[in-house]
Formats: sequence, structure tokens, C-alpha cells
Amino acid sequence: MVAKVPLISVLVVAFNSGAYLPRCLAALEAQSFRDFEVLVLDNGSPDGDGIDLSTLNVPAELVRSPENIGFAAGNNLLARQARGTWLALLNPDAFADPDWLQAFADAVVRYDGTSVFGSTQLLDSDPDLLDGAGDHYSPLGLAWRGDRLKPASLISEDAEVMGPCAAAAFYRKDVFEQVGGFAETYFCYYEDVELGLRLRLAGERCIQLAGARVRHVASAIAGQNSEFSRYHVTRNRIWTFLRTMPAPLFHLFLPLLLAQLGLIVLLGPVRGDSAVRVRAIRDALAVLPAIMKQRAKIQADRKVGICMFLSALSWNPAKLFAKAGDRRPIRRENRAGPVPPTGVEHAAD
Repeated sequence: MVAKVPLISVLVVAFNSGAYLPRCLAALEAQSFRDFEVLVLDNGSPDGDGIDLSTLNVPAELVRSPENIGFAAGNNLLARQARGTWLALLNPDAFADPDWLQAFADAVVRYDGTSVFGSTQLLDSDPDLLDGAGDHYSPLGLAWRGDRLKPASLISEDAEVMGPCAAAAFYRKDVFEQVGGFAETYFCYYEDVELGLRLRLAGERCIQLAGARVRHVASAIAGQNSEFSRYHVTRNRIWTFLRTMPAPLFHLFLPLLLAQLGLIVLLGPVRGDSAVRVRAIRDALAVLPAIMKQRAKIQADRKVGICMFLSALSWNPAKLFAKAGDRRPIRRENRAGPVPPTGVEHAAD
């Protein structure tokens, strides 16, 4: 008898997504797996009146916020209202393959006991290239999406990664809630990296699924390398290191993090972004007492040994500088019996 996967709640936080959201919803309607609901947040969008869920033949709900509360708080809000056992986060500029949810449902059975999964993201403009295959994190405090702009043919089997990119990620709802969901003060950027690290501290693992594929425009709303993104990336990666890196590595790598910040300031005039970078660093450090208080609680709640946590990080500087993938073989304890095919062949048809 095949195990039945419980209801999946697909969460879509939309802000000025009118050019992409209809296609995102159409891709959800085309899913072969049908036991899911859709919750869409109109996140204070000027174009929010145009959101139409009537084309979906599954339960769907439109939630409205009078203002833009950010990606992190927006997903937390939808998660609280979700009825599903699983949360499937999907960006409005991400378009799921028809078997995206089915590939995930198969993986839930295949990797019984795993609570976090990532999707293979393909560039929408060129699906032969990767938009990323999992989030990686260096103890230097830097994160990246593995193998972005590399050939999609690199992804041929499931693997373990530090955490999923939340543009298309799956979390067990109870586990998501137990660790507190996304850090809402982040607003957006690095919130999925920080959550992935907290989930690691809580003893969870992330399986990156080769057969669960989406096409992603990437930064379609906020803008690639915009002032907005530079500010939030700079500020939030400081907070991420301070909150999640356990001692003694915290004390060992903190001087290197500070040296990076100094280098950012020195290079600002060359790159033309001095003002936004300095503002981000200033704002990150302005709330240092609160961040350190949060750190104390996060570290007190840690459920795994230091070595287990550190083994999930990327230690090879070459991978960091090349933004290369750091996918690991899936350990046997993550598998429920024989591992069936990943479905990559079918997904590539």
C-alpha cells in the first residue's frame, strides 16, 4: 500500500507581481498532484486588485495586507493560516513543472523523517542553465545558491545541502513553527539562509530534489543587484552570522567578518555603493544588543553537537569564490528503504 502524503499548502507572497503571478498560478493549476491548497498574500501591492484565483480548481484563498510586510513576515502570516501538514513556498516569479508537487510527494515517502526539501531552480530565460540548486553557507558568513548559471545537466540525483532556497522550498509546518519560522526583521533576503541554519541547529536536514523543478525569473520584483537588495543582503548576512554561528567558531571567524565589513567600506567608492553599504552596516550594528539576545536563545535551543552543525557548512574557499555547488551524498539514515528513481528522466521529457 502506497503511503498517502498529507495536504500541501502552497504559499505565494505577491508584491507588484502582476506580470508573473498569473503564469505562476497557471503552473499550479497544471499540477498532476491535486491534494493541495493555495494561499496568496497580496502584500500591499498597488496592482493587487488584479489578483484572480478563480482559475484554480483547488481550494484557494487570497489574503490581503494593507502594506508590504516583507517576504519573511508574509510567509509567516500565510503559514499560520495554512491547513496543510506541509508548506510549499513558491515565489510569484517561479513557475513549477507539472510534476513539481508529485516529485515532492514521492520524496516525502522516500525520505521518511526528513522535514525540509529544496527544488531545482532553472533560469526561466534559459532552462538549460541553473538558477540554483540549494543554499550553501561559508563560516565566513557568506551564502550563495549553488551552481547558479551552470548547466542544468549537473543535477542528476537528489543530494543533501545546507538549506533550500525559499523561492521554491518545502517545510513541514510543525517544524517550521517550532523554530519560529522566518526572522521577520529581515524583511527579505538571507531569511531562508538564516532559517536553514536554525533548522540545522535544531537537528533537521535538507534534501535537494533533482526531480522537483521550477523555472525562476530571479529578482524580478526587487531587481538584481539593486540598492534595495544590496542593503538587505549586507545587513541581513551580518545578523545571520551573529545569530546562528555557535562558539567557538563564532569567536574564531568574527574578526574575519569584521575585516570583510571594513573591506566593503573601503571598496564602496570604487563600486559606487558606499552610502547604501555603510547604512546597512550601521543599521545591523545599531540593534546589536537585541541580536545578541536572540543569539543566546538560538544557541541555548541547539539540539545537535557542534560537529554535526559544522559539517553542513561549506569549508572549501574555492567553492565560495566560484559559487559552486556543495551537494553531499544522502546519508543512509535519511532514506526509508530502497530509493526509487528520482524522476529526473521524466521531468526532462
